[in-house]
Amino acid sequence: MSIFLCLAVMATGCAGAATATDPGGADSSADRSTDAPADGTAATMRPSTPAATDRPIDYVALGDSYTIGTSVRNDARWPNQLVRATRPQVRLRLVENLGLNGATSADVISQQLPELDGLGPDLVSILIGVNDVFGGIPAETYRHNVRQILDDLTTRLPADRVLVVSTPDYTLTSAGSGYPDPEGQSARITEANDILRTEAELRGLTFVDITPVANEVPDDPSLVARDGLHPSAKQYAGWVELIAPALREMLKSGDAP
Repeated sequence: MSIFLCLAVMATGCAGAATATDPGGADSSADRSTDAPADGTAATMRPSTPAATDRPIDYVALGDSYTIGTSVRNDARWPNQLVRATRPQVRLRLVENLGLNGATSADVISQQLPELDGLGPDLVSILIGVNDVFGGIPAETYRHNVRQILDDLTTRLPADRVLVVSTPDYTLTSAGSGYPDPEGQSARITEANDILRTEAELRGLTFVDITPVANEVPDDPSLVARDGLHPSAKQYAGWVELIAPALREMLKSGDAP
């Protein structure tokens, strides 16, 4: 999530921040190192489903601080954990994590989707919404943006190569509970997730709800990173326990290696 969860953001305007909606702690978006680097050759668009060879499935993750893994090590981010968790059955290669602290659905459209042109991935995940909620973006604007994102992705890739993941409720964390109107914000996160689920299912996309893990935060502080706001490596591992089976099921319908 990249809610602008530094109380300093609200108190001082968070001078120097690139976006005005991420309360994030450490800015891990500056380091986009992935589980396996691209081969350095010029990228071109190619068929989205890999041929029946030993070639890995090239994976790109889109989103906000929950995707870039603010306040955890690179290898603890959930996309990196997903790559490891699905081996050896799935040869997934994370070629780029485009997640960015503070990113909204509009930022995905303007900044992240265009980068797919040069990456030509076989698989894309999208997790976005918390900064729309935190920034007071109307639900219908968010819905419009989600439709644009998912329509773009399903133009590039088959439905069984687009993975959609829900947003956790930051108000359950110690830091998040101190932000204004936690009950209202929690309700709006639920609304955003309902929108994302509905739009994903209308397009035949797999939607993974990580809420059962994220909602354990009040009873298990170890699920929260040291910044008191973002998920810890342990919480991301719990997400992957839900996401990995869904991914394997998705890939059964295609010619995955």
